[in-house]
Amino acid sequence: MEKPQLNPTAENTYKIVYPAGRGKDYPYDFGGALAASREQERRGEIEAACNTRYAAFQRLLEVIPDDEEVTLEWEDENNQSAMLLVSCSAIDHFLVGDFEMCAGMLEMLLDIDPEDHLEATKTLAYAYVALEEYELFDEVINDISDKYPEKEILKLWSEFRRNGVLPQGELIHFRKSFSVFFSEFTADGHEVTPEYLADIESDRPSRETLARELWLQTEHLWSLFPGFIEALRAA
Repeated sequence: MEKPQLNPTAENTYKIVYPAGRGKDYPYDFGGALAASREQERRGEIEAACNTRYAAFQRLLEVIPDDEEVTLEWEDENNQSAMLLVSCSAIDHFLVGDFEMCAGMLEMLLDIDPEDHLEATKTLAYAYVALEEYELFDEVINDISDKYPEKEILKLWSEFRRNGVLPQGELIHFRKSFSVFFSEFTADGHEVTPEYLADIESDRPSRETLARELWLQTEHLWSLFPGFIEALRAA
C-alpha cells in the first residue's frame, strides 16, 4: 500500500499528499479515520472510536520521519486532519489516565505544529503534573496564555502536588480573576443539565458553562489525585 508523501513548501513546511486513485478504504486517510471515529461516537461506540483514532495515529507515525524535523503546513486540509487526529487520540489517553502516552503524542504534535494551533500545551501541562515531570512542566507553563483559567489551575495543582500546599498569591489571583471557575471547582455538584448541553453547543457559551466544561474535562484528575479540590474548598 503506497503511503502518503510529504511535499515541501516554500515556507519550509510540508504537506501530506495522498497518492492518486486511492480507494475509500485507504488506511492512511487521516481525515476519513477522524470522520469515522466521530460517527462511532454518535452511535455510542466510544471504545471503537478511540481505537480508530489510535490505529490511524500509528499509521501517521509511518509517514512522519522520527529522525528529522518536520513542520506541517497548518493551512493544508490534509495536515489539519492529521494533526487533529493526534490531538483527539492524545485526549483519549488523557481521559483514561494514560498520561505517558498522552504526553508523548502531544510532544509529537508540537513538533509538527510548533505554533500550537490546537492548544496542545494545556493538556500536555496537565499530563506533566500527573507524571510528576516538573522540570518539563516548568518549561511549558509560560507558553500558556494568562487569559486561560487552566494556567492558574495548573500552577496551583503543580505546587500542591510538589509541596502539599496552595500558593497564596496564585490562589488569590484565581479567585479574583476567574471567580466563576473557582466557584465551579469548589462546588458540591456539577450536573450535566439540558441547559448546559444546549449552551455548550451554542456559538457563545456562558462563562459558567465553560467552567463546567473544564471541570468535566479534568474531573478524572481530581479522582486519581485526591486532595487538591478539598484544599481549594478549604481555602
